[in-house]
Amino acid sequence: MPGLIVAAFGRHYEVDTSAGRLRCTPRGKRSSYACGDEVDVLPGGDDQGAIEHLHPRRSLLWRSDAFREKLIAANLSLVAIVVATEPGFSDLLISRCIAAAESQDITALIVLNKADLGDRLDAARAQLAPFRTLGYEILEVSALDGATALRARLHGERSIFVGQSGMGKSTLTNALVPEAKAATREISTALDTGKHTTTFARLYPLGEDRVTDGWLIDSPGLQAFGLAHLDADELCETFVEFRPHLGKCRFRDCRHDAEPGCALLAALAAGQILPRRFEHFRIIRTEIGEARRLNPGW
Repeated sequence: MPGLIVAAFGRHYEVDTSAGRLRCTPRGKRSSYACGDEVDVLPGGDDQGAIEHLHPRRSLLWRSDAFREKLIAANLSLVAIVVATEPGFSDLLISRCIAAAESQDITALIVLNKADLGDRLDAARAQLAPFRTLGYEILEVSALDGATALRARLHGERSIFVGQSGMGKSTLTNALVPEAKAATREISTALDTGKHTTTFARLYPLGEDRVTDGWLIDSPGLQAFGLAHLDADELCETFVEFRPHLGKCRFRDCRHDAEPGCALLAALAAGQILPRRFEHFRIIRTEIGEARRLNPGW
């Protein structure tokens, strides 16, 4: 019978079906399913089952390094990148998450949580300004106030919260889906980072009808987001400000480093590409190159 994977941990999955929620394992040794996947399952006894077939995915959010890949979620329409006024957040990680979303044609939304902490709000806004300039939507919310604007924005979307630990993803999930009761813990102020709370991805409906009301996945905190599965041309395409200039370099194999006639470097010099974003591109591209050197199988 058809089902929807609503939780993924190791080789075990929870699947919602017309017969109820089943605890399932995949056929064979490979475990290549993600939260949000639509599958066919064969029910067994005691609420157990086996995953028999994967339906075609509309999108897949995943990360990878030289030797490992991690499926995060499938069939998304929106990636909500959660940051907060405290603790500090990485704008490079935001660029990585946006690149992953853009590569799958998934809408990226930046959620600035803890906007009620006014003394830190201006600094957070300044750090996010380059993304706003590029046209990415930034929504300021406070999980403690119920995140009403975020609830309206996520209605009807198949969405996921991603971001570093301590940004308040699980607290926002609780505000939007009170029955979720996602675990939350205090921020480690000494390390200026959050303590991991969510250890696996879980999907929550945002209303009585998942199709019309949408659903939300709360995912574990990220400290790294490798993109080894993208080649150099694909990475360029994920930077929206690069797109008007791609294909206009003097040399077809231009690496956008110091080559004469590079359209991206010209755009950078003209102020059409922000230096910080170009730095992000170079960092990610270098990592991809190193990953492919270590594992030519990519």
